[in-house]
Parts: sequence; C-alpha cells; structure tokens
Amino acid sequence: MSSPRIPLAGVIGHPVAHSKSPRLHGHWLRKYGLPGFYVPMDVAPDDLETVLRTLPKVGFVGANVTVPHKEAALEIADVASDRATLIGAANTLTFREDGKIYADNTDGYGFIENLRQGAPDWDPKAGPAMVLGAGGASRAILASLLHAGVPEIMLSNRTRLRADALHHEFGTRIQVVDWVQAGNALEDAALVVNTTALGMTGKPELRIPLDGLQKQAVVTDIVYTPLKTHLLQVAEEIGCHTVDGLGMLIYQAVPGFERWFGQRPEVDETVRKVILE
Repeated sequence: MSSPRIPLAGVIGHPVAHSKSPRLHGHWLRKYGLPGFYVPMDVAPDDLETVLRTLPKVGFVGANVTVPHKEAALEIADVASDRATLIGAANTLTFREDGKIYADNTDGYGFIENLRQGAPDWDPKAGPAMVLGAGGASRAILASLLHAGVPEIMLSNRTRLRADALHHEFGTRIQVVDWVQAGNALEDAALVVNTTALGMTGKPELRIPLDGLQKQAVVTDIVYTPLKTHLLQVAEEIGCHTVDGLGMLIYQAVPGFERWFGQRPEVDETVRKVILE
C-alpha cells in the first residue's frame, strides 16, 4: 500500500547557512498544517547540475537558488519564464512532473509587492527613479520598475561599465549617472532604490551625499540587516516615505511556496517577526 510522497523543497547556495528562507517556509508550513519540509543545501558550483537533476528523484518539488548560482540555474533549466530570461537569472525552480526544470525569477515581483505594501500611495508614473547598483538584484528591480511604468530610471554604479551594459540591454529609459554625481541626481528622483550591499551589517556604508533627497520621494533599500540602514534613517529624517528591505525577501518567496505546497501564504507582521528572531 503506497502513500503520496511528502513534498520537499529547499534553498541552494554556497554558502547558505545565513539564509532566512528555511525559517520563512518552515513558518508557513506549520501555520497551514501542510506536509512538507524546506531545507538549506550548500552546493558547490561544479556540483549544481548534478544536484538539480537528482533532487526530483528523491521527492523535491522545487528549490530556491541564491548566490552564486542564479545565472547557472537559468542555464541548466529546461524551460524558463519570460522574466527570468529577461533578468538573466533564476531564483525559483520548479521540478515538473514531466521531468523538466522550470526556472523563474520572483525577485522583481517581491520588490514591487513590498514597495506597494510599504508605500501604498507610490505612483510609478510620478517621476524618475534612482537605482543604485548594477548587480543581479538591480537587473530584477530594473525590469520590474520598467514593467510597472516608471518613465525613466537613473542608474548609478561604482563601476560605470556595468551600468552602461544594463543601459544597452534594457533601453533608453535607463539613463546612466556617474557614481560621483549620484548625490546630485537624487534631487530629481521620485523613487530611490539601493540595490547594493552597501550599508549592510559588516559592509562599508553607502557613501553618497543624501541632502538632495526630496520630501515627497519614496526611498527603499533591499538590505534588511540592519532593518533601518543609514540611507533609510537619513531619508526618514528628511521626511521621505521609507520602505525597508525585509518585505522583498518575504514576497519573493510567495510564488514558489504556492507552487510547491499548494497554498498561497499570507504575508503579515507575524512573518516579519519570525524572520527577525
């Protein structure tokens, strides 16, 4: 007499011990009384494809992918969503019943949902956005802002070459601003987004002049350790509407959890507390 397999999922990174995802998914599994487990998996780059092809055979229905595997996971996948293809990276994999690996990227979705929840009055068409950083997170956020209807994005990165590459890839609505001029460009920004690790605990501070921030601007940081970065603290003092980065982590996890475990999880204050414990 056979019984259905308990669905398994997890997060793959290298390293991965720092990930908050097991705590988040574990909370939702307990909350909804669902069978299933979500585990961290430290996988070296050379072993990634072997692991991804093996996981479905032992009961895994999907996996999140984090640094440094997001680009490689997209390459390995058999099928990819349009947004994962546009961003050039995957963070959410689903192992389909036909044996194929489906790759998606929910980082941009998580960013926009967090922004809409944290700043309900934010209007994408209110004016230009200023995005700091041109790494992997920036790609997802640029794509989501363009899709939301932001008319122009000023993009600044310490290495201009990376910002120029994104300008050529995403088109003329992206305008590159030299890093030394980023402070001046803040004066025109209706939305300011830090996508870099600058300001994170253990990292250097984000050292650009912030006195150009306008009171009517919405300011958000994808960093969530600390929850209130120097950028958000200064923006709050100026009178800007600020949105911390914790919600992006939570909201990007929603689509994967729903696909793997069959329940769309609710994002509430309890979830935030669970992650911050």
